Amino acid sequence: MILEHAILQVRPGQSESFEAAMANARPLVARQPGFQSIEIRPSSDDPTRYLLLIIWDRIESHRERFRQSDDYQQWRSLLHQFYDPMPVVNYYGPSIFHD
Repeated sequence: MILEHAILQVRPGQSESFEAAMANARPLVARQPGFQSIEIRPSSDDPTRYLLLIIWDRIESHRERFRQSDDYQQWRSLLHQFYDPMPVVNYYGPSIFHD
């Protein structure tokens, strides 16, 4: 399991439009092979900042499948206009705790 993490900084005044665009973009990622779940959490401190968390079965499902798909091109056209700056994506492995 791989956790994709990114901080999404949305241009001021665009949060409502971003959230609507993300609702339209969600099915594009959700139908990808290896996709497991997605969360978008608004910041409690900054109305223009969001936390993106996507769980994939493995890193290649994101990097080599989704990012090279037509669905990703649609994702980009729906969402990338809102970001300033562009988000940095990081990947994390399984938790070190196994409760």
